[in-house]
Amino acid sequence: MKSHELFRTLLEDCNAKQLAGQMCLSTSIIYKWAEPATEGGSGTLNPLDRVLQLMQSTDGKTIAQWVCEQAGGFYVKNPRPLRKTSHSVVVATNKIVQEFAHMLSLVASAAVDNSITTEESGEIRDRWERVKSATEEFVTCCEQGNFDDLRVHAMEPEKERTAKR
Repeated sequence: MKSHELFRTLLEDCNAKQLAGQMCLSTSIIYKWAEPATEGGSGTLNPLDRVLQLMQSTDGKTIAQWVCEQAGGFYVKNPRPLRKTSHSVVVATNKIVQEFAHMLSLVASAAVDNSITTEESGEIRDRWERVKSATEEFVTCCEQGNFDDLRVHAMEPEKERTAKR
């Protein structure tokens, strides 16, 4: 779905005049966001187009994560679709189990003194985010029957750990 189409859909459930007032904008600009922003069209780049430009010019994952957090969610990058292969599910399963085990180990180490510091809490959060990403990637690969992407990236967490030392 294109961004202007999403705005058109949003305007079916939202009053354009009220939205314009809340955003301190004119009603006409709200309606222009719901039109294609092409040379021949009367639309204009809308905020979603601007976010996309910003993501393409920077680390898009960080921006996507922030937007998802604002909506109470979590950003998970979809694995790249690759050709179907016959790689073992065991390799993919081991990756997800290892990620979870690393998180549990971190939690256990942090809780050994019966308190968790702000720094430890941050490390646990970071690891939990990795576990969620790895789990989503695993489930998507299960759905697609494609474990090649997991096999290729199986060593990435180890590389990240080595780089931090």
